[in-house]
Amino acid sequence: MSDSTITGDSRTPGALPASVHMIGIGGAGMSGVARLLLARGVTVSGSDMKDSRAVVGLRAMGATVAIGHDAANLDASGSLPEAVVVSFAAIPETNPELARAKELGISVLKRSDVLGMLLEGNRALLIAGTHGKTSTTSMSVAALQAAGMDPSFAVGGLMSKAGVNAHHGTGDVFVAEADESDASLLTYSPQVAVVTNIEPDHLDFFGTADKYYAVFDAFAGRIVDGGALVVCAEDEHAAALGERAAAAGIRVLGYGGPEALEAHPALEAGGVLHGWTAHGGGARVEATILGDRITFELRQPGRHMALNALASLVGGRLVDADLVRMARGLSEFSGVRRRFDYHGRIDGGDFDGARVYDDYAHHPTEVRAVLGAARELVDEAGTGNVVAVFQPHLYSRTKAFSVEFAEALSLADRVIVLDVFGAREEPEPGVDGALIARDVTVPTIFEPHFTSTPGRVREVAGPNDVILTIGAGSVTMLADEILRELG
Repeated sequence: MSDSTITGDSRTPGALPASVHMIGIGGAGMSGVARLLLARGVTVSGSDMKDSRAVVGLRAMGATVAIGHDAANLDASGSLPEAVVVSFAAIPETNPELARAKELGISVLKRSDVLGMLLEGNRALLIAGTHGKTSTTSMSVAALQAAGMDPSFAVGGLMSKAGVNAHHGTGDVFVAEADESDASLLTYSPQVAVVTNIEPDHLDFFGTADKYYAVFDAFAGRIVDGGALVVCAEDEHAAALGERAAAAGIRVLGYGGPEALEAHPALEAGGVLHGWTAHGGGARVEATILGDRITFELRQPGRHMALNALASLVGGRLVDADLVRMARGLSEFSGVRRRFDYHGRIDGGDFDGARVYDDYAHHPTEVRAVLGAARELVDEAGTGNVVAVFQPHLYSRTKAFSVEFAEALSLADRVIVLDVFGAREEPEPGVDGALIARDVTVPTIFEPHFTSTPGRVREVAGPNDVILTIGAGSVTMLADEILRELG
């Protein structure tokens, strides 16, 4: 194997609070940090608006969790916490627990601040980018575990096989997503930083595309001495970031097809994708990773997943994991929940052979990728249509990208567009699902009534179809409802 180990700073771990109260503890990111804190011996309490599997799991680990937000929750564990942890994007200033913490002078930390403390003293392998962070982070974890390492990790979704989103490992490698949505990735100083792609998003926070691009340059500048940046050479802005970083003296490795790497000679060839073939609902991948040739299988369809796999292998080699064992781990990787997540198949009847999947895609590029993967399944079967059930996420994103969403959804054969899942945003006049539906060029239904959706799917679906529920909101609840409706 090539000599490719990254040696970074060995820093003294930061002092974690002895006790914390986490507002919104059941969220994907917050629950993962809570698991890590509990494993480190920190007293953890928290609150959320609803009970969930994540909350049940945290209680089993020793956390005190209240359902509903109330100022009294702050000392539900028997005493006031040293710090209150929030995700500022989701927790309003009027939250009674946050208001009481400020009145009492209790330190208020962002989730990213705490994750930064947890990263201290480890070799941090961080995955950033507009799309693909969760899948690439999860692949990296699976690959390193297969190579005999026991990394700590924090993933923005549940790994299907393990059923968890975080783990306190015994090794010195820590794998985590670096979220750019509120610039919180600038909290971290990685040994290895992977950037999957860069495409303007979260403009409600950044304001302009240039400011969004700039946060990735600042992140590259935080890589420790002796570290490396890994970028996708097939993505225009990620490759440009790599070229700027290389000019600044940072070691930069690119991954992608041979043509993309040849077009960016400033990037060291970290991962070359020689061949990718749809196979058995997944793919067969041929690649060279830091000079070593490897062929392996993936269970996930889509060329974008092959690129994510290359990113995880390059990152893994840079923290000295064995390539062959990592590739074997990727061949056994069963995916991440809500990332082309298989829910079931209809056997018999009018919809015989139809399959239902669920995906978190909530940006036009992500929608395009997931529909492309669905098309591979249909093409491989030789029959059936792709049916997309899409729920827009955020009014600001719907307004900014309505045309691009319509273009992406037009890759399906039949489309049902739901109304906008507003999440933290208030409704905006004239911005709804119909704004997207009217520009889709294939047969499309705008269905503003959530509970009517399974019946609408029944109207347009047929045998051997691939049906996808797509979006970052409540649409995920419809996947099993659609199965029941069709079955």
